[in-house]
Amino acid sequence: MKDTTTFHARPAGFWHDLTSVAIRALRGIWREPEATIPGIIIPIFFFVVNVGALSKVASATGIADFKAFQIPVAIVFAVTGISRASALVTDIQNGYFDRLLVSPINRLALLLGLMMADLAFCIALSVPVLILGLALGVDFATGIPGMLAFLAISGLWGLAFTGFPYAIALRTGSPAAVSSSFLLFFPFSFLTTTFLPKEALSGWLKTFSSYNPVTYLLDGLRDIITVGWQWDTLGKALLAIAIVMTLSFSMALASLKYRVSRK
Repeated sequence: MKDTTTFHARPAGFWHDLTSVAIRALRGIWREPEATIPGIIIPIFFFVVNVGALSKVASATGIADFKAFQIPVAIVFAVTGISRASALVTDIQNGYFDRLLVSPINRLALLLGLMMADLAFCIALSVPVLILGLALGVDFATGIPGMLAFLAISGLWGLAFTGFPYAIALRTGSPAAVSSSFLLFFPFSFLTTTFLPKEALSGWLKTFSSYNPVTYLLDGLRDIITVGWQWDTLGKALLAIAIVMTLSFSMALASLKYRVSRK
């Protein structure tokens, strides 16, 4: 008698799928040094230029250690906009993403796995900038625990922003559109306390900075370095991250639903 038994692939489970997607994404990072190197060079460049050009001006505003004041800015530039969204677009264009959609893989893991890889990569990118600051004499008032918290908060901010490029990638499938997603961050990065403390700002810039989530992120990171454990400031920094994360993740999940519904 002919055996007509058929076998169907069964889901391996959410965590297995999440890990598989994250590992694949991390492996892809090291195959694309052209995407990694700018993430290190650009923030270090801005840090060196800003410290060299503005230290005397900053001292007049009451900033005792401008290097410590600028390290969080360099970190934010390092991690914001870092994502595997461009690789996701490639997968969409070559049909690999569509093949995943007809497999039993968990749909949510397709997105969250990429984001977990981004979190690890953002923390890794923060380390060289942190080392540079330490080498130049930046001293953490909170010690080693503060350095670890500094890296964790930086990674969470990078993770919070990843939802925007993923939303664009899933909705458009366009590499050009994904590349332009970093432009969303530019107004927020300069219309804040990037160069001067909030007390030194005036007019509309001071008002805008009061509603800018980057302001509270920078305040929290700076207090970890120069002041100590200021829980109210840290709480505001984490709240700012949570707000951005809620918005960007909602957009990304809606775009994922849109992409899945088309299949």
